[in-house]
Amino acid sequence: MAISDLKLPQGVSAHEFKSPVLLAEGLALNVAKQLSEAIDARGTATLVVSGGRSPVAFFQHLAKQTLDWSKVVVTLADERWVPVEHADSNAGLLKRYLLQGPAAKAKFLSLYSATANLELAAEQADRLLAELPAIDVLILGMGDDGHTASLFPNSPNLADALKVDGTRRCYPMLAPTVPHQRLTMSRALLASATNTVLSISGQSKLTTLSAALAGDDVAAMPIRAFLQPTLEIYWCP
Repeated sequence: MAISDLKLPQGVSAHEFKSPVLLAEGLALNVAKQLSEAIDARGTATLVVSGGRSPVAFFQHLAKQTLDWSKVVVTLADERWVPVEHADSNAGLLKRYLLQGPAAKAKFLSLYSATANLELAAEQADRLLAELPAIDVLILGMGDDGHTASLFPNSPNLADALKVDGTRRCYPMLAPTVPHQRLTMSRALLASATNTVLSISGQSKLTTLSAALAGDDVAAMPIRAFLQPTLEIYWCP
């Protein structure tokens, strides 16, 4: 199966690449262009990325792009509730692979805080995100269960986090995999992005995407909330 075999909703476009390296390069070039245009228009640009292993090559390519990084704000769509030094920290991942060289001049907003519990951490992140400028570029990933960011099916706060008109920006969530405690931007905040990309690799992700397109229960597969006009999907086998 190729992504061209899927019937995508009107207004959703797909870009197919031959390898993960070519996808990472293509995505980095496109994101740098969009951030540069935002800087030209408003004097600042905001990039929201997802963590995990998949985006490492993209981060490395993006860090090499010519950009006025001092005018870029970077934050995460979601975070594991672990210290930055922890191997599972998305912030730690960004600091190792994206916020290097000239890109180290970007302003980074971390969702993690060492609070007494996850709920307090989410409240603190919510206050922090109130200062986030409008999101110019959002990069989402997707799990085989159809989750995106840390909007996991069956997580206790999912219904609230998926509200289209919700005012809260960050929610405490529970993942089925370790580390379980997560922080995630709300659907409402994520959906406010000017440019949104879903970056996925492999046949299993294509199968998941096909299943997501075949139904409309957002709680069962939260990625469905973002299969909307202007979404760009980057895929490679």
